Amino acid sequence: MITSSTPDLTGSALPPVIGVVASQLLNPYQQKMLNEVTRQLNARGVISVLLSAETEVALTALIRQAAPLALRGLLVLPGNRVTDAGNLPVLEIDAEPALQADALRAGKVTAELLLAQEHQRFGFMQSQPGESAQKQGYSTTLQAAGRALNVELTTEDAERDGGYQAMMHYLKKTRASERIQALFCESDLLAFGAMQAIRDFGQGAHLAVAGFGDSEEARSSTWHLTSWSPDISQITGNAIDRWLGQQAENSIGQGQLKRRHSHFGKIVPGEMSACGCAFRH
Repeated sequence: MITSSTPDLTGSALPPVIGVVASQLLNPYQQKMLNEVTRQLNARGVISVLLSAETEVALTALIRQAAPLALRGLLVLPGNRVTDAGNLPVLEIDAEPALQADALRAGKVTAELLLAQEHQRFGFMQSQPGESAQKQGYSTTLQAAGRALNVELTTEDAERDGGYQAMMHYLKKTRASERIQALFCESDLLAFGAMQAIRDFGQGAHLAVAGFGDSEEARSSTWHLTSWSPDISQITGNAIDRWLGQQAENSIGQGQLKRRHSHFGKIVPGEMSACGCAFRH
């Protein structure tokens, strides 16, 4: 049973304990989220306990095993879900309107940047089929500019190898004249995989790529990945304050698109030609 009630943080001399549900610990965006959520909870006098399980059944069993810890609630990071919370109050960060609005804006701003480079055919890569705020903002902005979301690539998993396999398969089966020229990926990991596939494929293939999450690796000269950097500090802080019944700030988190070189697709004169990533495009 999932309940959205406020956790009861009173009634004990010991600090309250909140379970943080996070299973994709190798994902850099998940790592940033986990670090920020832990910091925010600690700053509010709450102890966090990591609950990591690969399946919903295993997670349900883990929550029951944590009963002696007297958990006051569960905080679920994006990309995770809880089907049986055992009547504990649950905060699902994915469902936060501010996070959805930020993802929608990420798609819009990324599309505007790729359109400004005069790319003509566009793609989107995701790990799960279906709609998302990122894709919605991306496709709507393309349509408003008279363009279309030409290709939707769905990977077998959310890891970089999933992005690699999906992109390599697409390149092999698609004629050069029909390929997309720009790709927006739902995560930096998928973007890294897609970019590596483009490099390995060779044959003069060039493709502009943008990611989401602004991971540390995105900033390296290996990738120099243009990526959306969400304001997870503001978003998670406001969400936790409301959930704990504390006063939340009125300000709204504002993510930013970190422009590097990957959205060009090919080497361009100027700064890019002096960067270590240039010869890889």
